[in-house]
Amino acid sequence: MVELTLITPTFLFSAISLILLAFTNRFLSYAQLVRNLKDRYLEDHSALTHAQILNLRKRLNITINMQMFGVASLLLCVVTMLLIYIGLHTLSLFVFGLALTLLIISLCLSVWEIRISAQSLDIYLSDMEEKAISLKND
Repeated sequence: MVELTLITPTFLFSAISLILLAFTNRFLSYAQLVRNLKDRYLEDHSALTHAQILNLRKRLNITINMQMFGVASLLLCVVTMLLIYIGLHTLSLFVFGLALTLLIISLCLSVWEIRISAQSLDIYLSDMEEKAISLKND
């Protein structure tokens, strides 16, 4: 079996940290969107605003899961380093494999969330196109 060194899990630190920063920025932008959509929905209960709220709720839940899997991956990288340090090399291989798996899950969730974000923009653009067509016909 291949033996890990302390350097191997540290390579993921910078990557995971940048990914978590991007996920956190995404989460913060969703918080702002929630506030704006709530105000808009209180003014008028349009179907577009309702669709955007449903879409945003799904995206928010996916983003939270992305963050959780990313943090768990980072935590397991640290555990891997500890296991290597205390000489449990076989166990460290399995823990590091689990850390990589969690990172893969986090990235796959990110791709899914991006696709849903694109659908959200499609909802918004279709409403704008409908309004433009109705103004043109008037």
